[in-house]
Amino acid sequence: MHAKDWIQLMLFLGVLAAITKPLGIYLSKVLDPEGKTWLDPVLKPLERLSYRVMGTEPKKEQDWKGYTLAMLVFSLTGLVFTYAILRLQHLLPMNPEGLPGLSPALAFNTAVSFTTNTNWQSYGGEGTMSYFSQMVGLSFHNFVSAATGIGIAAALVRGIARQTTSSLGNFWVDLVRCTYYLLLPICAALAVFLVSQGMIQNFKSYDVAQVVEPQVVQVEDAEATTVGTQKIAQGPMASQVAIKMLGTNGGGFVNANAAHPYENPTPLSNFVQMLSIFAIGSGLTWYLGKATGNQGHGWSVWAAMMVLFVAGTLGCWWAEARGNPIHHGLGLAMADGNFEGKEVRFGIFNSSLFAVVTTAASCGAVNSMHDSFTALGGLVPLFMMELGEVVIGGVGAGLYGMLVFVVLAVFIAGLMVGRTPEYLGKKINAFEVKMAMLSLLVLTLTILGFTAWASVSDWGLAGLNNAGPHGFSEMLYAYSSATANNGSAFGGLTANPASGDPHYNVTLGVAMLVGRFLMIVPILAMAGSLAKKKTSPPGPGTFPVSGGTFVVLLIGTVLLVGALNFLPALALGPIVEHFLMLGGNLF
Repeated sequence: MHAKDWIQLMLFLGVLAAITKPLGIYLSKVLDPEGKTWLDPVLKPLERLSYRVMGTEPKKEQDWKGYTLAMLVFSLTGLVFTYAILRLQHLLPMNPEGLPGLSPALAFNTAVSFTTNTNWQSYGGEGTMSYFSQMVGLSFHNFVSAATGIGIAAALVRGIARQTTSSLGNFWVDLVRCTYYLLLPICAALAVFLVSQGMIQNFKSYDVAQVVEPQVVQVEDAEATTVGTQKIAQGPMASQVAIKMLGTNGGGFVNANAAHPYENPTPLSNFVQMLSIFAIGSGLTWYLGKATGNQGHGWSVWAAMMVLFVAGTLGCWWAEARGNPIHHGLGLAMADGNFEGKEVRFGIFNSSLFAVVTTAASCGAVNSMHDSFTALGGLVPLFMMELGEVVIGGVGAGLYGMLVFVVLAVFIAGLMVGRTPEYLGKKINAFEVKMAMLSLLVLTLTILGFTAWASVSDWGLAGLNNAGPHGFSEMLYAYSSATANNGSAFGGLTANPASGDPHYNVTLGVAMLVGRFLMIVPILAMAGSLAKKKTSPPGPGTFPVSGGTFVVLLIGTVLLVGALNFLPALALGPIVEHFLMLGGNLF
């Protein structure tokens, strides 16, 4: 753990803090239908045209049921649209490699994955997806699923900030404005920057290169063959990477994702990609303070997120820098740390930082193989997802997930002092607590339920490349990633086997749908209930929702819920694996 790495961590946190307020100010304008931005002269006519085409009256707001219904109908329509593209890929244009259409199970999994902002990939991008599928079927969701998450967060904040009303805004307005005024312009600038760093952006067919040393390839029972060439993927990569990072989508254009030199060419591109993953989620905390008239509250939520993030980064970094205990016992590479599965050009620290950033946010892009981390190093990104993706989290999803914990923290504080809990002047009653708990219990039941089923099923065990506790961790990670709408994986698990067994693809797809929509519905119901309440002035017994005491209580609530729900499962996986490795055993 070198001084240069500490400097990089401080630089990352400093730049993130510096951009939080400017982004929050801009977000407050974008999320206000009457807000004016510097892009209005160009985009306002397009915005008005979009409303006319959609048949939407932008000034007519919706209650929580109308907002929810619009979101669900739009998401389902987009899912079917993408499923059709993936199934018919071989008949559509921009397919220079002649790639076939996807199987029903894989098309379902992929369409659900991108609809839910998960971008879990049961396939290698360069060998499965045509340019048309990447740019139309998948990128469409990269924009609109991110805009949907931001809109849901805005609706919840409006419910907290408003009083004696049933309206939470207009889903279609939030969707259009977030896409046009926020995601598209920033992604255009980010894509140009990535091209300047060496990332490709073209429509060429794949290049074929002669390898220096021909390889002998043995595929199951087939006769061994010698391969002297290698295909090098081409395509419109920079435009896809920009939105996958900014929208916390994470799906790689190529299978190696951000470890590939085309997707992540330089240390500067690596830094900017990590920063873009956190940018909008960080800015939304400032928007929370602005909208509720309590800027200290917004910064306190940000501080709680950062404490959890820094703790996770230090834990993962320490475990990877310390290295593999088995290697230590053999006296091998003791000074180098654990370099297995990592790009040498990024090293231990940048691999660990990227792993925590991408799982603290629901991004899922990776610049190293999490399956190759040490047991404790791999536990950190796993636990970050199991906290509910609330440490910055996905764009919008992180804020509304953390506000669920805020409601629970305020409820606990009220119980401790014997008063009816209040949150920013509004009484927290049984309905709000029930909705908050429902959104959390749905995630827990899905993760642990599907992991338990897979661990005792032939199809679940058949997809593993590892036995023992690490194999269990692979399954637990997969369903945690799917339910948390993250999309990263312990790469040892094969969710799309050559046999065509659909179990993993289908169950992971169901987990993604549950993790996205069965969490959003109770949260919007809670927002609708809060919006109807009157705001009362704070009294002498009101618990303050800003400052150090609140930050400590909020962090404690997040950790307590995460630990109670998932510590037994973690003990069966990475924790027992760590102790076995200390004893020099693999199983």
